[in-house]
Amino acid sequence: MKNRRKLSGVCGTWRTFFWFVVLFVFSFVLFSTMFVFKGKFRPVVRTTISFSTAKAVLRRESVTLSPSVSIREAVKLPEQTLVFLKYPPSLRLYTKDDLICVFSGGGDSSKLRKEYPTAVDSDKFNGQIVRCPETPRGYNVSLAVSRWTADDHIPAGPTHQWDWLVYDAVIDHDNSTVVFVKGLNLRPGRVADVSRYECVYGWDFARHNRLIRSDVISAAQEIIRCRTPLTVLDGPKSAHGPVKVSVRIKGGTGMLPSIAQLGRIINPPRRKPFEMCVCTMTRNAAAVLREWVMYHAGIGVQRWFIYDNNSDDDIIAEIRDLESRGYNISRHFWPWIKTQEAGFSNCAIRARSDCDWVAFIDVDEFYYIPSGQSLTSIIRNHTVFDTIGEIRTPCHSFGPSGLRNRPHGGVTEGYTCRVILPERHKSILRPEAMNDTLINVVHHFHLKDEFTFADVDKDVMVINHYKYQVWDVFKEKFYRRVATYVADWQNDENVGSRDRAPGLGTRPVEPPDWAERFCEVNDTGLRDQVWERFKDIKTHRLIWEREEDEDRLKKASLAHTRIAQQI
Repeated sequence: MKNRRKLSGVCGTWRTFFWFVVLFVFSFVLFSTMFVFKGKFRPVVRTTISFSTAKAVLRRESVTLSPSVSIREAVKLPEQTLVFLKYPPSLRLYTKDDLICVFSGGGDSSKLRKEYPTAVDSDKFNGQIVRCPETPRGYNVSLAVSRWTADDHIPAGPTHQWDWLVYDAVIDHDNSTVVFVKGLNLRPGRVADVSRYECVYGWDFARHNRLIRSDVISAAQEIIRCRTPLTVLDGPKSAHGPVKVSVRIKGGTGMLPSIAQLGRIINPPRRKPFEMCVCTMTRNAAAVLREWVMYHAGIGVQRWFIYDNNSDDDIIAEIRDLESRGYNISRHFWPWIKTQEAGFSNCAIRARSDCDWVAFIDVDEFYYIPSGQSLTSIIRNHTVFDTIGEIRTPCHSFGPSGLRNRPHGGVTEGYTCRVILPERHKSILRPEAMNDTLINVVHHFHLKDEFTFADVDKDVMVINHYKYQVWDVFKEKFYRRVATYVADWQNDENVGSRDRAPGLGTRPVEPPDWAERFCEVNDTGLRDQVWERFKDIKTHRLIWEREEDEDRLKKASLAHTRIAQQI
């Protein structure tokens, strides 16, 4: 009996195994047959599908399986369009040679235009700003990668007009939000009524139920200061990216479009590493930046903030070269036209945690101290009282000094003839002393009530402003003025203003006597000091001169002379 049960159990096990093997073999044959028949009866599908269709399918698959580059938004300016690219983490950034600006009109493929961008810059949130040529009226702008076809361009994003826009924002040292706005048209140097405005925070301004509103602390010129909500200060990071901020006009035209992603550009308060810094806003200054930085380093400047206003020369390479030589210099891309005051306010916030004092001058302005003292010594002598928050220095305006070509030794050596009377002053600021409104008129800031300013006598220190240089340089400089409240020289307004070239008018035509203008007194003080302190004994060249630059300028001068003789 026991043996029968044992035998029955063994047979049951083998029976189960047998049917498992049969099922496995049957399934294998069935699926193999289906595979063969599928290949036999559907070969045409794989041979007739077009390459473009397959490419489109692959593209759709890649979009769903991995994050891609997208256009966050674009801003139309008078001479160019800025396209803001958003990148997923760890993806390689495109270069200028990778991209093509694509202009399309109303879905009509016959109106498709393609042009190369003039430059590509990085933004402060690991994205990129592509500078495309001006967008034609009625067209939209998008981008294509150079290895793609025109139909494969990155889809266009929202496009904003420059004259009605919130374009930048930063959290200041006191955790308030400083918002930079174009289009409010507030009067220069005046404080506006804060009750008319409020700040709005969020990721998507179209979703009104997800927005956070806050009160405005101050409003002046092109700057709004708001109370930053705690939920914005302490909130968790979002997959949507940085929070954006805008300004709403109460009872008026509503909320302004915004591209301003909120971030911090300052460090927590600590011992400042630099006693003397300089801020400037400039365009196409590669040819003069080296002299300006090296000279001011020789008299005590330790840190330079360069706000680049749409340069298309070699200024980036020049800044990198100066950095490699040990100069603490940084470039900050500031593409916004007619915003010098706002840019200086932005720089004052940026420099506050690093610098005891910050000078706001242009790259054609040089501090001249006849006694040979350092700039920091002059500052210490004029700030024995803690209530001094600003030092004001008069300016002397220099003319072409009889030259018709760029001086090969630089402006400090070449231009030695100037106007007799000094012009308005420029300022050296203690950042803690500036008023919370950040009002400035380029030359000086409004200070807090507990601070005052000190004037420097022109015999102690003066700024040599090489304002009226040889015609080619002057024409480039004044083609588009950067100050908000100063008219462009070719516009027929405020013709008698001191900010314009006296007697020049509004047409960019060189006067016959340009080289001899603005020469009322011969002043070689800075030139003589430069020869004594900055000339290399062996080469007899100034430390900022390059041998190749000297040869090129000599050839250009010789060619100009030959042309003049032929005429």
